[in-house]
Amino acid sequence: MQTIADNPKKEKAISALLSCRTIAEAANQAGVSERVIYNWLNEEAFQSEYRRARWQAAGQAIARLQQISTEAAEALRSVFSDTEAPASARVSAAKAVLELSLRSLELENLEQRISILEETIRGSRYA
Repeated sequence: MQTIADNPKKEKAISALLSCRTIAEAANQAGVSERVIYNWLNEEAFQSEYRRARWQAAGQAIARLQQISTEAAEALRSVFSDTEAPASARVSAAKAVLELSLRSLELENLEQRISILEETIRGSRYA
C-alpha cells in the first residue's frame, strides 16, 4: 500500500495547501492540476495526512503565541493602568483582560468536567 511519503507530489501538494490561499495556487506550486488536488482531497489517506499537517502547523503557531503571551498580558496591563491613555484604549484593554479571564475559567471548568467523565467511564469499564 502506497503512503503519502511515497509520493513526493502529494507531499508537495500538502505543503502548498498549507501555504497558498487557493487550491489553484497550491496546484500550481505543487506542479499538478487543480483536478488532481481535488481528487487527492477525496482520498482518505491524503485527507488524514493533510489534517495532521494542519494540526502540526496550528500547534506551531500556538507555541509562538504562547511565547509572547507574557508580553501581550503586560501590554494590556500597561494600557489599562496608563491614566494618560485614551479611555477607549483603557476600556478595550480591560475588556480583553476580562474576556480572556472568563475564557480561561470556562476552559478550566470544561477540563475538570471532562476529567470527571473520563474517570466515570474508566470506572464503569472495570466495574
